[in-house]
Amino acid sequence: MEILSQNRCFGGVQTVVRHRSDVCRCSMTLGVFMPPQAEERPVPALWFLSGLTCTHENAMTKAGLQAHAARHGLALIFPDTSPRGEGVADDDAYDLGQGAGFYVNATQAPWRGHYQMYDYVVKELPALLESEFALNGVHGITGHSMGGHGAITIALRNPDRYRSLSAFAPIVNPTRSDWGRKQLSAYLGDDEAQWAAHDASLLLEEAGWKGDILIDQGAADQFLDLLRPEAMAEALARTRQPSVLRLQPGYDHSYFFVASFGEDHVRWHAERLASA
Repeated sequence: MEILSQNRCFGGVQTVVRHRSDVCRCSMTLGVFMPPQAEERPVPALWFLSGLTCTHENAMTKAGLQAHAARHGLALIFPDTSPRGEGVADDDAYDLGQGAGFYVNATQAPWRGHYQMYDYVVKELPALLESEFALNGVHGITGHSMGGHGAITIALRNPDRYRSLSAFAPIVNPTRSDWGRKQLSAYLGDDEAQWAAHDASLLLEEAGWKGDILIDQGAADQFLDLLRPEAMAEALARTRQPSVLRLQPGYDHSYFFVASFGEDHVRWHAERLASA
C-alpha cells in the first residue's frame, strides 16, 4: 500500500493510501483513521460507505467522525465509491459509472471488467487492511445515501462478518426507485430477480438482521422520493426487527446532516463492537 498522506488527528492518525485492487483491476484510494488506542492494541473497525458522486474524501473530511471514533477506540475505513482511472468505464450522468458503483458486482458490459465493488468492500479490502493496520477483526458498517444502501445490503448478506449496522438517509428500495432501477439494470441486466439481493427492504424481509439497526433520515431531505424510507419502515414493522428509525425534522441530505448525528452512530457501533 502506498501512503499518500498522514495527519495527526484527535490523538490518532488519519492516513490516505492507494493500492492496486485485484478485483477492480485498477488503483483504488481510501482513507483509514486509526485512533490513539491502536498504538497499544488492535481495535475494531467501522466502515463508512459514501454516496453518489463521492470519493473516499467526502466523509473523511466532512462527517466529523474521527473525534468520536478516537473517544471510543474505533478505526474508521473510508473506501471509494467506484473504480476509477484510464480505461475504467464511465457515463456522462452523475448517477452511473465512476462515483456510482452501488456496491454491486457488475455482470454486464462495459461495467463488469472493473465494477466489482461488492467483492472489493466485503472480501479484498478487509483482508488487506487487517494485514496492514492494527485491526482486531471485529467490524461494523454504516453509510450515507447510496452508501447506506451498500451498508445495509452488505451487512444483511454477511451477518457473520459485521457486528453492528446503521445508515444515514439510505436508498432502501432501489428496485422501486430511479436511484436503483437505472443502475441495477446497467450493472446487473434486466432480470429484476437479480436485483432483489441488493434491495435493503426486500433483503430484510427475506433474511432479517441478527441485532438491531439504527437509521437516521432527514425529514427535509430533497431526495425523499428516491430514498423511499417508508419502504424500510414497513419492512421493519412487518418483520418486527429491533431498530431505531428516526425522521429528523428540518434536516436535508447533506453532510451537515451526517455530522449532526455522527456521534450517535459512532457510539451505537462502539457499544455493539465492544461486546462482540
